[in-house]
Amino acid sequence: MSELGAEQEAFRAEVARFAATEIAPHASRWDAEDRYPTELFARLGSLGWLGVGFPEEHGGSGGGPVERCILIEELARASAGVALGVYVHVALAAAALADVAAPALRERYLPRLLAGQATGAWAYAEPDAGADVTRVRLAARRDGGSYLLDGSKLYITNGTFADVIVVVARTSGQPGRLRGLSVLVVDGDSPRLTRRPMAKVGMHPSELAELHFDGCPVPGDRLVGDAEDGFRQCLSVLSRGRVYGGALALGLAGAALGAATTHVARREQFGAPLAALQGVRFTLADMAARLRGARALVYGAAATLAPGCDAGTDASIAKLVASEAATWIAERAMHLHGAHGFMLDSPVQRYYRDCKVLEYGEGANEVQRELIAKALTAGFRP
Repeated sequence: MSELGAEQEAFRAEVARFAATEIAPHASRWDAEDRYPTELFARLGSLGWLGVGFPEEHGGSGGGPVERCILIEELARASAGVALGVYVHVALAAAALADVAAPALRERYLPRLLAGQATGAWAYAEPDAGADVTRVRLAARRDGGSYLLDGSKLYITNGTFADVIVVVARTSGQPGRLRGLSVLVVDGDSPRLTRRPMAKVGMHPSELAELHFDGCPVPGDRLVGDAEDGFRQCLSVLSRGRVYGGALALGLAGAALGAATTHVARREQFGAPLAALQGVRFTLADMAARLRGARALVYGAAATLAPGCDAGTDASIAKLVASEAATWIAERAMHLHGAHGFMLDSPVQRYYRDCKVLEYGEGANEVQRELIAKALTAGFRP
């Protein structure tokens, strides 16, 4: 990756070695068990990697968005499900606290999250609240000096085990309005909070949960940002998160391309390797071109990110292109493997199952297209 500096290249090699020895050999087993290896958080925290991209005064390790992209991409090359859990932990839950929380609240939770001593989740989605961010119904009503939460959240990554859950709740108004959405930190052991695991097609290690709040008490000082306006203040975190979602897609796509290249070089048909067939070679070339283009967009967007700023159109383009490239590359890799790729002992079927959700996360790709089109036509008068 010639666009990286020497220190960044060294960091990439270090993460790649760790992922190849500590994650890749176990990835298929964790996938089969539907289990997240939560012990990895402490390992990554002790290495300082969960703190990449966070200021040292917050307990971080320095570095910036490019280094965080490197971390997520290389983890995803070994296991997209593992990388997804890390991504949600650092780029959503911890980032929201770093960017928006008051100093006392930040100091209460952020050092433990970055050290891997606690695990984080971001709880936004609901049955009616997906692309339409105004439809959140989870209610947080005042009760003396606390809030009482009533309602549910769906599709919460790390939701089965998270110690620190950053929750979007409605503190005033009716669904349909952005105003009135606040963000609260809920401790994982809070009373009247229950979790239900959710089964899914892919990303098995990244444990998903439905969360139920039945009068769950939350101290009033756990507000992230301003009351009624906390979610709007967190929007820049979600915007920047699209770049890191793109990095995750790069890692998965790179693993799929690597597996396909190795397979067609070794697999013989009609007295010659599959790689001798021009159609196969052209497919590999197209896979590599799409991956290289997506990587340029993701790292180009990462290089422009600044704390507290909306990542804008570059992030939407990077996420859109990288996620769709990952889906196409994973499908082609599985196709090139033939019947072997359809077997559960083949890693390419895991890449194929894992890739599609990347087109939904951090705003479905239809939403990204709409954001890009709005930016292009801003100020246009027919």
